[in-house]
Amino acid sequence: MSIRQLAGEDERIVRRYEYEDSYVLAANVGLAEEDIDVDVVGTTAIVVAETDGDVSEAEFELPGEDASVSTNNGVLTITVER
Repeated sequence: MSIRQLAGEDERIVRRYEYEDSYVLAANVGLAEEDIDVDVVGTTAIVVAETDGDVSEAEFELPGEDASVSTNNGVLTITVER
């Protein structure tokens, strides 16, 4: 397993895990599932979050197109099968 970690301007942590059969992108967004929306278009994940009436957007390039998205306890997880 390989791990990469990035911190954006807002210091939120994004980690990318590489396994033999999949890639996993995990971001601690600290939001409830109903406050975040993710669309995957081709190899791009578009994340839209709403906090206190403010809307922010982020895009992540994915290593493939076969992606599944889940949110649990404020952690957004995007899994891409190899």
